[in-house]
Amino acid sequence: MTIREFKMPDVGEGLTEAEILKWFVQPGDTVTDGQVVCEVETAKAAVELPIPFDGVVHALLFEEGTTVDVGQVIISVQTGPAGEAAEAGAPATVTAAAAPAAAPAPAQAEEPAAAARQPVLVGYGVSQASTKRRPRKAAGDVAAQNGTAAPAVVPAQPAAAQLVAAAAQNGTAAPAAAGAARALAKPPVRKLAKDLGIDLATVVPTGDGGVVTREDVHAAAAAAIAPQVAAPVAAAPAPVQAPAEVPVQAAPATAGRETRIPVKGVRKVTAQAMVGSAFTAPHVTEFITFDVTRTMKLVQELKEDPDLAGLRINPLLLIAKAVLVAIRRNPDVNASWDEAAQEIVLKHYVNLGIAAATPRGLIVPNIKDAHAMTLRELSESLSGLVATARDGKTSPADMQNGTLTLTNVGVFGVDTGTPILNPGESAILAVGAIKLQPWVHKGKVKPRQVTTLALSFDHRLIDGELGSRFLADIAAVLEHPRRLVTWA
Repeated sequence: MTIREFKMPDVGEGLTEAEILKWFVQPGDTVTDGQVVCEVETAKAAVELPIPFDGVVHALLFEEGTTVDVGQVIISVQTGPAGEAAEAGAPATVTAAAAPAAAPAPAQAEEPAAAARQPVLVGYGVSQASTKRRPRKAAGDVAAQNGTAAPAVVPAQPAAAQLVAAAAQNGTAAPAAAGAARALAKPPVRKLAKDLGIDLATVVPTGDGGVVTREDVHAAAAAAIAPQVAAPVAAAPAPVQAPAEVPVQAAPATAGRETRIPVKGVRKVTAQAMVGSAFTAPHVTEFITFDVTRTMKLVQELKEDPDLAGLRINPLLLIAKAVLVAIRRNPDVNASWDEAAQEIVLKHYVNLGIAAATPRGLIVPNIKDAHAMTLRELSESLSGLVATARDGKTSPADMQNGTLTLTNVGVFGVDTGTPILNPGESAILAVGAIKLQPWVHKGKVKPRQVTTLALSFDHRLIDGELGSRFLADIAAVLEHPRRLVTWA
Protein backbone atom coordinates (compact mmCIF):
# COMPACT_ATOMS: atom_id res chain seq x y z
CA MET A 1 0.00 0.00 0.00
CA THR A 2 1.23 3.49 -0.87
CA ILE A 3 0.10 6.90 0.36
CA ARG A 4 -0.04 9.32 -2.58
CA GLU A 5 -0.58 13.05 -2.21
CA PHE A 6 -2.46 15.41 -4.48
CA LYS A 7 -1.29 19.01 -4.38
CA MET A 8 -3.19 22.15 -5.21
CA PRO A 9 -2.39 22.43 -8.94
CA ASP A 10 -0.98 25.47 -10.66
CA VAL A 11 -4.01 26.68 -12.61
CA GLY A 12 -1.85 29.17 -14.46
CA GLU A 13 -2.41 32.85 -15.22
CA GLY A 14 -0.11 33.91 -12.37
CA LEU A 15 -2.44 32.72 -9.59
CA THR A 16 -0.76 31.50 -6.41
CA GLU A 17 -3.63 30.31 -4.22
CA ALA A 18 -7.20 29.02 -4.27
CA GLU A 19 -10.02 28.55 -1.77
CA ILE A 20 -11.59 25.13 -1.28
CA LEU A 21 -15.30 25.67 -1.82
CA LYS A 22 -16.59 22.10 -1.49
CA TRP A 23 -15.32 18.56 -1.01
CA PHE A 24 -17.10 15.84 -3.01
CA VAL A 25 -15.37 12.95 -1.17
CA GLN A 26 -14.65 11.97 2.43
CA PRO A 27 -12.00 9.74 4.07
CA GLY A 28 -12.73 6.12 3.22
CA ASP A 29 -14.33 6.87 -0.18
CA THR A 30 -12.99 5.09 -3.25
CA VAL A 31 -11.83 7.42 -6.04
CA THR A 32 -10.84 6.76 -9.64
CA ASP A 33 -8.48 8.53 -12.03
CA GLY A 34 -10.19 11.65 -13.35
CA GLN A 35 -12.90 11.79 -10.66
CA VAL A 36 -13.69 15.29 -9.39
CA VAL A 37 -12.85 15.45 -5.68
CA CYS A 38 -13.36 19.12 -4.90
CA GLU A 39 -14.31 22.54 -6.23
CA VAL A 40 -11.95 25.44 -5.66
CA GLU A 41 -12.25 29.15 -6.30
CA THR A 42 -9.27 31.01 -7.61
CA ALA A 43 -9.11 34.76 -7.71
CA LYS A 44 -10.85 34.64 -11.07
CA ALA A 45 -13.10 31.60 -11.38
CA ALA A 46 -14.49 28.43 -9.76
CA VAL A 47 -12.76 25.23 -10.95
CA GLU A 48 -13.41 21.54 -10.31
CA LEU A 49 -10.29 19.46 -9.56
CA PRO A 50 -10.04 15.80 -10.68
CA ILE A 51 -7.80 13.32 -8.85
CA PRO A 52 -5.08 11.90 -11.14
CA PHE A 53 -4.98 8.35 -9.72
CA ASP A 54 -7.08 5.52 -8.23
CA GLY A 55 -7.32 4.61 -4.56
CA VAL A 56 -9.10 5.20 -1.26
CA VAL A 57 -9.21 8.63 0.36
CA HIS A 58 -6.86 8.64 3.34
CA ALA A 59 -7.27 12.21 4.60
CA LEU A 60 -8.55 15.66 3.63
CA LEU A 61 -5.94 18.14 4.78
CA PHE A 62 -7.99 21.34 4.58
CA GLU A 63 -11.56 22.20 5.46
CA GLU A 64 -14.03 23.88 3.14
CA GLY A 65 -13.52 27.63 3.09
CA THR A 66 -9.75 27.39 3.55
CA THR A 67 -7.41 29.26 1.22
CA VAL A 68 -4.51 27.04 0.13
CA ASP A 69 -1.28 27.97 -1.64
CA VAL A 70 -0.45 26.32 -4.95
CA GLY A 71 1.77 23.30 -4.34
CA GLN A 72 0.36 22.42 -0.90
CA VAL A 73 -1.02 18.90 -0.40
CA ILE A 74 -4.81 19.01 -0.10
CA ILE A 75 -5.71 15.31 -0.08
CA SER A 76 -3.90 11.99 0.47
CA VAL A 77 -5.00 8.72 -1.14
CA GLN A 78 -4.10 5.09 -0.34
CA THR A 79 -3.18 3.29 -3.53
CA GLY A 80 -2.09 -0.28 -4.23
CA PRO A 81 -3.74 -3.72 -4.60
CA ALA A 82 -7.52 -3.80 -4.28
CA GLY A 83 -7.38 -5.87 -1.08
CA GLU A 84 -5.06 -3.45 0.65
CA ALA A 85 -7.12 -0.49 -0.43
CA ALA A 86 -10.27 -2.04 0.99
CA GLU A 87 -8.60 -2.79 4.33
CA ALA A 88 -7.32 0.78 4.53
CA GLY A 89 -10.70 2.29 3.71
CA ALA A 90 -11.24 3.68 7.22
CA PRO A 91 -10.64 7.38 7.89
CA ALA A 92 -7.14 8.49 8.79
CA THR A 93 -8.16 9.23 12.38
CA VAL A 94 -8.84 5.54 13.09
CA THR A 95 -5.58 4.36 11.52
CA ALA A 96 -3.53 6.87 13.42
CA ALA A 97 -5.12 6.07 16.76
CA ALA A 98 -4.81 2.30 16.35
CA ALA A 99 -1.15 2.25 15.32
CA PRO A 100 0.76 5.28 16.58
CA ALA A 101 4.04 3.36 16.41
CA ALA A 102 3.64 2.05 12.87
CA ALA A 103 6.68 1.24 10.80
CA PRO A 104 8.10 4.06 8.67
CA ALA A 105 7.27 2.24 5.42
CA PRO A 106 4.47 4.66 4.39
CA ALA A 107 6.83 7.59 4.71
CA GLN A 108 9.37 5.83 2.52
CA ALA A 109 6.71 4.99 -0.01
CA GLU A 110 5.67 8.63 -0.29
CA GLU A 111 9.02 9.70 -1.70
CA PRO A 112 8.79 7.99 -5.11
CA ALA A 113 5.15 9.06 -5.37
CA ALA A 114 6.10 12.68 -4.82
CA ALA A 115 8.84 12.40 -7.42
CA ALA A 116 6.48 10.93 -10.00
CA ARG A 117 4.72 12.98 -12.63
CA GLN A 118 1.93 15.05 -11.08
CA PRO A 119 -1.09 15.07 -13.45
CA VAL A 120 -3.19 18.22 -13.16
CA LEU A 121 -5.95 19.94 -15.09
CA VAL A 122 -5.84 19.62 -18.86
CA GLY A 123 -3.95 22.54 -20.34
CA TYR A 124 -2.03 23.40 -17.19
CA GLY A 125 1.24 22.33 -15.68
CA VAL A 126 2.74 22.11 -12.26
CA SER A 127 6.02 23.77 -11.41
CA GLN A 128 8.97 21.62 -10.33
CA ALA A 129 9.32 23.56 -7.10
CA SER A 130 5.85 22.51 -5.98
CA THR A 131 6.81 18.81 -5.87
CA LYS A 132 9.16 19.31 -2.93
CA ARG A 133 7.89 19.06 0.62
CA ARG A 134 8.65 22.04 2.81
CA PRO A 135 9.80 20.61 6.19
CA ARG A 136 8.10 21.76 9.35
CA LYS A 137 10.38 22.91 12.14
CA ALA A 138 10.50 21.23 15.56
CA ALA A 139 8.02 18.53 14.50
CA GLY A 140 10.46 15.74 13.59
CA ASP A 141 9.92 13.75 16.79
CA VAL A 142 6.15 13.86 16.41
CA ALA A 143 6.37 12.70 12.80
CA ALA A 144 8.67 9.82 13.75
CA GLN A 145 6.23 8.56 16.38
CA ASN A 146 3.42 8.39 13.83
CA GLY A 147 5.44 6.97 10.95
CA THR A 148 4.61 9.73 8.47
CA ALA A 149 6.49 12.56 6.87
CA ALA A 150 3.62 15.02 7.18
CA PRO A 151 2.72 15.86 10.80
CA ALA A 152 -0.27 17.98 9.75
CA VAL A 153 -1.89 14.99 8.00
CA VAL A 154 -2.10 12.76 11.07
CA PRO A 155 -5.00 13.83 13.29
CA ALA A 156 -3.73 12.03 16.40
CA GLN A 157 -0.50 13.40 17.91
CA PRO A 158 0.56 11.73 21.18
CA ALA A 159 3.02 14.45 22.08
CA ALA A 160 0.42 17.15 21.49
CA ALA A 161 -2.14 15.21 23.52
CA GLN A 162 0.24 15.05 26.47
CA LEU A 163 0.72 18.81 26.25
CA VAL A 164 -3.04 19.34 26.26
CA ALA A 165 -3.48 17.05 29.28
CA ALA A 166 -0.71 18.79 31.20
CA ALA A 167 -2.17 22.18 30.37
CA ALA A 168 -5.62 21.09 31.52
CA GLN A 169 -4.28 19.88 34.88
CA ASN A 170 -2.32 23.07 35.51
CA GLY A 171 -5.02 25.41 34.17
CA THR A 172 -2.53 27.07 31.83
CA ALA A 173 -1.38 26.78 28.25
CA ALA A 174 2.07 25.48 29.35
CA PRO A 175 4.14 27.79 27.17
CA ALA A 176 7.41 26.13 28.18
CA ALA A 177 6.22 22.72 27.02
CA ALA A 178 4.76 24.16 23.83
CA GLY A 179 8.15 25.51 22.92
CA ALA A 180 9.49 21.97 22.59
CA ALA A 181 7.03 21.11 19.80
CA ARG A 182 5.53 23.61 17.42
CA ALA A 183 1.80 24.17 17.97
CA LEU A 184 -0.34 22.36 15.41
CA ALA A 185 -2.55 24.68 13.37
CA LYS A 186 -3.64 25.14 9.79
CA PRO A 187 -2.22 28.06 7.78
CA PRO A 188 -5.41 30.22 8.01
CA VAL A 189 -5.45 29.75 11.78
CA ARG A 190 -1.78 30.74 12.02
CA LYS A 191 -2.49 33.88 9.99
CA LEU A 192 -5.46 34.72 12.24
CA ALA A 193 -3.29 34.34 15.33
CA LYS A 194 -0.61 36.56 13.77
CA ASP A 195 -3.17 39.24 12.89
CA LEU A 196 -4.57 39.21 16.44
CA GLY A 197 -1.12 39.15 18.02
CA ILE A 198 -1.65 35.77 19.69
CA ASP A 199 1.25 33.37 20.30
CA LEU A 200 0.02 29.91 19.29
CA ALA A 201 2.31 28.35 21.88
CA THR A 202 0.13 29.91 24.61
CA VAL A 203 -3.19 28.69 23.19
CA VAL A 204 -4.87 25.58 24.61
CA PRO A 205 -5.93 23.49 21.56
CA THR A 206 -9.34 21.83 21.47
CA GLY A 207 -9.23 20.31 17.99
CA ASP A 208 -8.71 16.63 17.23
CA GLY A 209 -5.15 15.51 17.94
CA GLY A 210 -4.26 18.75 19.69
CA VAL A 211 -4.85 21.04 16.68
CA VAL A 212 -5.46 24.71 17.43
CA THR A 213 -8.75 25.91 15.88
CA ARG A 214 -10.03 29.37 14.98
CA GLU A 215 -12.28 29.28 18.04
CA ASP A 216 -9.26 28.62 20.24
CA VAL A 217 -7.51 31.70 18.84
CA HIS A 218 -10.58 33.89 19.31
CA ALA A 219 -10.98 32.63 22.87
CA ALA A 220 -7.34 33.46 23.61
CA ALA A 221 -7.79 36.92 22.10
CA ALA A 222 -10.90 37.57 24.21
CA ALA A 223 -9.06 36.44 27.33
CA ALA A 224 -6.22 38.82 26.51
CA ILE A 225 -8.58 41.78 26.09
CA ALA A 226 -10.23 41.48 29.52
CA PRO A 227 -7.05 42.13 31.59
CA GLN A 228 -6.13 45.08 29.37
CA VAL A 229 -9.52 46.69 29.99
CA ALA A 230 -9.59 46.00 33.70
CA ALA A 231 -5.99 46.92 34.54
CA PRO A 232 -6.17 50.71 33.96
CA VAL A 233 -9.41 50.97 35.93
CA ALA A 234 -8.00 49.00 38.85
CA ALA A 235 -4.92 51.20 38.95
CA ALA A 236 -6.93 54.41 39.16
CA PRO A 237 -7.36 55.92 42.66
CA ALA A 238 -11.15 55.54 42.47
CA PRO A 239 -13.47 53.70 44.88
CA VAL A 240 -13.09 49.94 44.87
CA GLN A 241 -16.62 49.30 43.53
CA ALA A 242 -16.26 51.50 40.42
CA PRO A 243 -14.13 49.18 38.23
CA ALA A 244 -16.60 46.28 38.38
CA GLU A 245 -19.18 48.02 36.17
CA VAL A 246 -17.09 49.26 33.23
CA PRO A 247 -14.88 46.33 32.07
CA VAL A 248 -17.60 43.69 32.28
CA GLN A 249 -19.76 45.26 29.52
CA ALA A 250 -17.12 46.99 27.35
CA ALA A 251 -15.70 43.98 25.50
CA PRO A 252 -19.01 42.26 24.56
CA ALA A 253 -20.53 45.54 23.33
CA THR A 254 -17.60 46.17 20.98
CA ALA A 255 -17.50 42.60 19.71
CA GLY A 256 -21.21 42.62 18.87
CA ARG A 257 -21.07 45.88 16.91
CA GLU A 258 -18.52 44.74 14.32
CA THR A 259 -18.14 41.82 11.92
CA ARG A 260 -14.83 40.96 10.29
CA ILE A 261 -14.91 39.35 6.84
CA PRO A 262 -11.73 37.76 5.46
CA VAL A 263 -10.55 39.36 2.21
CA LYS A 264 -10.00 36.58 -0.29
CA GLY A 265 -10.85 35.31 -3.76
CA VAL A 266 -12.28 37.80 -6.23
CA ARG A 267 -12.56 40.53 -3.60
CA LYS A 268 -8.86 40.27 -2.75
CA VAL A 269 -7.71 40.46 -6.36
CA THR A 270 -10.12 43.31 -7.13
CA ALA A 271 -8.79 45.30 -4.19
CA GLN A 272 -5.18 44.77 -5.24
CA ALA A 273 -5.96 45.68 -8.85
CA MET A 274 -7.84 48.86 -7.94
CA VAL A 275 -5.14 50.08 -5.56
CA GLY A 276 -2.46 49.34 -8.16
CA SER A 277 -4.42 51.12 -10.89
CA ALA A 278 -5.33 54.17 -8.82
CA PHE A 279 -1.74 54.76 -7.72
CA THR A 280 -0.06 53.86 -11.04
CA ALA A 281 -2.13 55.36 -13.84
CA PRO A 282 -2.91 59.11 -13.59
CA HIS A 283 -6.69 59.16 -13.89
CA VAL A 284 -8.72 61.87 -15.59
CA THR A 285 -12.53 61.70 -15.72
CA GLU A 286 -14.76 63.67 -18.09
CA PHE A 287 -18.57 63.78 -18.22
CA ILE A 288 -21.18 64.43 -20.87
CA THR A 289 -24.98 64.62 -20.55
CA PHE A 290 -27.10 64.27 -23.71
CA ASP A 291 -30.39 63.20 -25.27
CA VAL A 292 -30.72 59.50 -26.11
CA THR A 293 -34.40 59.51 -27.07
CA ARG A 294 -33.65 58.39 -30.64
CA THR A 295 -31.47 55.54 -29.38
CA MET A 296 -34.23 54.33 -27.06
CA LYS A 297 -36.67 54.34 -29.98
CA LEU A 298 -34.18 52.32 -32.04
CA VAL A 299 -33.86 49.80 -29.21
CA GLN A 300 -37.61 49.29 -29.25
CA GLU A 301 -37.67 48.89 -33.05
CA LEU A 302 -34.87 46.32 -32.96
CA LYS A 303 -36.73 44.31 -30.30
CA GLU A 304 -39.66 44.03 -32.70
CA ASP A 305 -37.49 43.12 -35.71
CA PRO A 306 -38.14 39.45 -36.64
CA ASP A 307 -34.57 39.13 -37.96
CA LEU A 308 -33.29 39.74 -34.41
CA ALA A 309 -35.79 37.49 -32.66
CA GLY A 310 -34.33 35.69 -29.66
CA LEU A 311 -31.55 38.22 -29.12
CA ARG A 312 -31.19 40.38 -26.03
CA ILE A 313 -31.54 43.95 -27.29
CA ASN A 314 -30.96 46.70 -24.74
CA PRO A 315 -29.37 50.17 -24.54
CA LEU A 316 -26.02 48.71 -23.42
CA LEU A 317 -25.74 46.83 -26.72
CA LEU A 318 -26.03 50.05 -28.75
CA ILE A 319 -23.73 51.89 -26.34
CA ALA A 320 -21.11 49.17 -26.89
CA LYS A 321 -21.54 49.55 -30.64
CA ALA A 322 -21.19 53.33 -30.33
CA VAL A 323 -17.93 52.88 -28.38
CA LEU A 324 -16.54 50.66 -31.13
CA VAL A 325 -17.43 53.26 -33.77
CA ALA A 326 -15.77 56.00 -31.67
CA ILE A 327 -12.62 53.89 -31.28
CA ARG A 328 -12.42 53.53 -35.06
CA ARG A 329 -12.54 57.32 -35.35
CA ASN A 330 -10.01 57.78 -32.53
CA PRO A 331 -7.71 54.72 -32.71
CA ASP A 332 -5.06 56.18 -30.37
CA VAL A 333 -7.32 55.67 -27.36
CA ASN A 334 -7.02 51.91 -27.83
CA ALA A 335 -3.54 51.52 -26.34
CA SER A 336 -1.60 50.40 -23.28
CA TRP A 337 1.45 51.66 -21.39
CA ASP A 338 4.56 49.44 -21.26
CA GLU A 339 6.45 50.72 -18.23
CA ALA A 340 9.42 48.34 -18.61
CA ALA A 341 10.08 49.23 -22.26
CA GLN A 342 8.88 52.83 -21.88
CA GLU A 343 6.63 52.40 -24.91
CA ILE A 344 3.01 53.01 -25.85
CA VAL A 345 1.47 49.90 -27.39
CA LEU A 346 -1.27 50.66 -29.94
CA LYS A 347 -3.83 47.86 -30.21
CA HIS A 348 -5.31 47.06 -33.62
CA TYR A 349 -8.05 45.00 -32.01
CA VAL A 350 -10.68 45.74 -29.37
CA ASN A 351 -11.29 43.35 -26.47
CA LEU A 352 -14.26 45.12 -24.93
CA GLY A 353 -14.55 44.55 -21.18
CA ILE A 354 -17.94 44.42 -19.44
CA ALA A 355 -17.95 44.90 -15.67
CA ALA A 356 -20.21 42.24 -14.17
CA ALA A 357 -21.45 42.00 -10.58
CA THR A 358 -21.45 38.36 -9.43
CA PRO A 359 -22.18 36.65 -6.09
CA ARG A 360 -18.40 36.35 -5.60
CA GLY A 361 -17.64 39.98 -6.43
CA LEU A 362 -16.94 42.23 -9.39
CA ILE A 363 -15.20 40.74 -12.42
CA VAL A 364 -14.44 42.16 -15.86
CA PRO A 365 -14.50 39.57 -18.65
CA ASN A 366 -14.07 40.90 -22.15
CA ILE A 367 -15.48 40.23 -25.60
CA LYS A 368 -12.56 39.23 -27.80
CA ASP A 369 -12.26 41.07 -31.15
CA ALA A 370 -15.48 42.99 -30.57
CA HIS A 371 -14.49 45.46 -33.31
CA ALA A 372 -15.07 42.81 -35.99
CA MET A 373 -18.53 41.71 -34.81
CA THR A 374 -21.93 42.36 -36.29
CA LEU A 375 -24.76 43.57 -34.08
CA ARG A 376 -26.08 40.01 -33.78
CA GLU A 377 -22.66 38.60 -32.86
CA LEU A 378 -22.09 41.36 -30.33
CA SER A 379 -25.49 40.72 -28.72
CA GLU A 380 -24.84 36.98 -28.47
CA SER A 381 -21.36 37.51 -27.02
CA LEU A 382 -22.61 40.07 -24.51
CA SER A 383 -25.44 37.82 -23.29
CA GLY A 384 -23.16 34.78 -23.02
CA LEU A 385 -20.48 36.73 -21.18
CA VAL A 386 -22.89 38.07 -18.55
CA ALA A 387 -24.58 34.69 -18.02
CA THR A 388 -21.26 32.89 -17.61
CA ALA A 389 -20.04 35.50 -15.14
CA ARG A 390 -23.15 35.27 -12.96
CA ASP A 391 -22.87 31.48 -12.89
CA GLY A 392 -19.28 31.80 -11.64
CA LYS A 393 -17.90 29.94 -14.66
CA THR A 394 -15.83 32.71 -16.23
CA SER A 395 -12.38 31.39 -17.12
CA PRO A 396 -9.17 33.35 -16.43
CA ALA A 397 -8.56 33.67 -20.18
CA ASP A 398 -11.86 35.54 -20.57
CA MET A 399 -10.57 38.30 -18.29
CA GLN A 400 -7.18 38.83 -19.90
CA ASN A 401 -5.96 41.28 -22.52
CA GLY A 402 -8.85 43.72 -22.27
CA THR A 403 -8.38 47.06 -23.99
CA LEU A 404 -11.32 49.19 -22.77
CA THR A 405 -14.20 48.56 -20.34
CA LEU A 406 -17.88 49.47 -19.98
CA THR A 407 -19.54 49.60 -16.55
CA ASN A 408 -23.29 50.12 -16.35
CA VAL A 409 -24.05 51.87 -13.06
CA GLY A 410 -27.34 53.09 -14.47
CA VAL A 411 -29.04 49.78 -13.66
CA PHE A 412 -28.87 50.84 -10.00
CA GLY A 413 -30.48 54.22 -10.73
CA VAL A 414 -27.14 56.04 -10.42
CA ASP A 415 -26.56 59.05 -12.69
CA THR A 416 -22.83 58.48 -13.13
CA GLY A 417 -19.55 57.94 -11.29
CA THR A 418 -15.78 58.22 -11.56
CA PRO A 419 -14.72 54.67 -12.47
CA ILE A 420 -11.20 53.33 -11.87
CA LEU A 421 -9.33 51.83 -14.80
CA ASN A 422 -9.01 48.10 -15.13
CA PRO A 423 -5.22 47.51 -14.89
CA GLY A 424 -3.52 47.50 -18.28
CA GLU A 425 -6.37 49.28 -20.07
CA SER A 426 -6.50 52.83 -21.39
CA ALA A 427 -10.07 53.86 -20.50
CA ILE A 428 -13.32 52.88 -18.82
CA LEU A 429 -16.78 54.28 -19.62
CA ALA A 430 -19.47 54.48 -16.91
CA VAL A 431 -23.03 54.50 -18.24
CA GLY A 432 -25.54 56.35 -16.06
CA ALA A 433 -29.28 55.88 -15.67
CA ILE A 434 -31.49 56.91 -18.58
CA LYS A 435 -34.23 59.19 -17.23
CA LEU A 436 -37.09 61.26 -18.61
CA GLN A 437 -36.08 64.91 -18.10
CA PRO A 438 -37.04 68.34 -19.42
CA TRP A 439 -34.73 69.06 -22.36
CA VAL A 440 -34.52 71.74 -25.02
CA HIS A 441 -35.38 70.04 -28.31
CA LYS A 442 -35.81 72.04 -31.52
CA GLY A 443 -36.14 75.26 -29.55
CA LYS A 444 -38.76 73.98 -27.11
CA VAL A 445 -38.57 72.38 -23.69
CA LYS A 446 -39.83 68.83 -23.98
CA PRO A 447 -39.59 65.63 -21.93
CA ARG A 448 -36.71 63.61 -23.39
CA GLN A 449 -34.71 60.51 -22.45
CA VAL A 450 -31.41 61.81 -21.04
CA THR A 451 -28.31 60.11 -19.68
CA THR A 452 -24.79 60.95 -18.50
CA LEU A 453 -21.58 59.18 -19.49
CA ALA A 454 -18.34 59.38 -17.50
CA LEU A 455 -15.05 58.50 -19.18
CA SER A 456 -11.96 57.84 -17.05
CA PHE A 457 -8.71 57.47 -18.95
CA ASP A 458 -4.97 57.08 -18.41
CA HIS A 459 -3.49 60.54 -18.92
CA ARG A 460 -0.15 59.02 -19.89
CA LEU A 461 -1.83 57.60 -22.99
CA ILE A 462 -4.71 59.96 -23.66
CA ASP A 463 -4.48 63.72 -23.39
CA GLY A 464 -7.44 66.01 -22.80
CA GLU A 465 -8.13 66.69 -26.47
CA LEU A 466 -8.17 63.03 -27.51
CA GLY A 467 -10.26 62.01 -24.51
CA SER A 468 -12.76 64.78 -25.14
CA ARG A 469 -13.13 63.93 -28.84
CA PHE A 470 -13.59 60.26 -28.05
CA LEU A 471 -16.31 60.92 -25.45
CA ALA A 472 -18.05 63.46 -27.69
CA ASP A 473 -18.12 60.94 -30.57
CA ILE A 474 -19.77 58.31 -28.36
CA ALA A 475 -22.45 60.82 -27.36
CA ALA A 476 -22.93 61.94 -30.97
CA VAL A 477 -23.59 58.37 -32.12
CA LEU A 478 -26.10 57.75 -29.35
CA GLU A 479 -27.83 61.10 -29.90
CA HIS A 480 -28.18 60.34 -33.63
CA PRO A 481 -27.92 56.54 -33.96
CA ARG A 482 -27.91 56.70 -37.78
CA ARG A 483 -24.22 57.46 -37.33
CA LEU A 484 -23.79 53.80 -36.44
CA VAL A 485 -24.08 53.38 -40.20
CA THR A 486 -22.65 56.61 -41.62
CA TRP A 487 -19.56 56.66 -39.36
CA ALA A 488 -18.95 52.94 -39.50
